[in-house]
Amino acid sequence: MQRRTSPPMPGLGAQERSIDAMIRVDHAGEFGAVQIYRGQRAVFDAISGKQHAARVIAEMEDGEQEHLDTFDRMIAERGVRPTVMAPLWRVAGFGLGAVTALMGEKAAHACTEAVEDVIEEHYARQAQALENSGADPQLKDIVERFREDEMGHRDTAIDQGARDAPGYPLLTTVIKFGCRAAIRISEKI
Repeated sequence: MQRRTSPPMPGLGAQERSIDAMIRVDHAGEFGAVQIYRGQRAVFDAISGKQHAARVIAEMEDGEQEHLDTFDRMIAERGVRPTVMAPLWRVAGFGLGAVTALMGEKAAHACTEAVEDVIEEHYARQAQALENSGADPQLKDIVERFREDEMGHRDTAIDQGARDAPGYPLLTTVIKFGCRAAIRISEKI
């Protein structure tokens, strides 16, 4: 006779660890987004005739900075350990932004669309998990509000020609893969 066993019950503090991981990864993601926009803006600010692109990027960067400031406060107030990957995310984010901007405005916007698409999906999963658990209404509200902002950034990128970027399917696939990997890594370390 086969013995039936139940899955192990989560240990004490499992929900708190889950919330901490959400805050850590969201902080890392917003940090990375700010770096991407800084890289793009550095290129567009240096190229004559790219003032419009620089202005659009700066507006989205301001939104991401507001998100980052919120998660900075939450990390400090709640004593959540930030990801140890921040130095790498700084370089990788800025580099991704600069490279896509050097490829042209449409490639920069394709980058934005890809990143924001992944983040929107990520925030949607978090909001649903928080809704189901009822664990942290404040975090749920923040995640839902920021998700709306990310969808707005994605829509702006599409309106600015993201889907007309050279190599759009490959470019966005690679960027989305990198974002998803960064999310998994930042949740843990």
